[in-house]
Amino acid sequence: MSNAPGHAPVKSIMPKWVRAPQDFIGGLALVALALFALWASSDLQGMRGFSFGAGTAPRMFAFLLLGLGLAVMVVGVTSDGPHVSTYHWRGPLFVSAAILFFAFMIRPMGLIFTAFASFMIAAMGTPETKWKETVIVAVCLTAFCALLFPYALGLPLQMVPKFMIR
Repeated sequence: MSNAPGHAPVKSIMPKWVRAPQDFIGGLALVALALFALWASSDLQGMRGFSFGAGTAPRMFAFLLLGLGLAVMVVGVTSDGPHVSTYHWRGPLFVSAAILFFAFMIRPMGLIFTAFASFMIAAMGTPETKWKETVIVAVCLTAFCALLFPYALGLPLQMVPKFMIR
């Protein structure tokens, strides 16, 4: 036997007939999301004849998602693929924090501060962030939003924090 590092056998809780656990679990998640969407849109009016109701589009997309999820599950059963990889929490955590920050701070702090800070919070989601480039992109994106929303789209958004308006 050599001392070279090898691949240790991967222990899996998945049944043997699942050959690509990552694909199978991803498809299962899509199926679960589609079933939730079908349940959530069940009380909306659907299609009657040739007229569309409020629940037609959500149900159509839910059925498409259900079919896609089942197809991904079939791929997970019929072809070899990767095992379930470890979950990296940093990206989803900081992106979610940026969205929540924007939602709660847009009214009291205004668009300029909130858009810039939200972008910087989301940028912390990866250790590969280059901060000089991130600040430049954040400034450009904030300037674009400051011009787009109130001037191009005519939305009455507060631009600066309330305490600065007197």
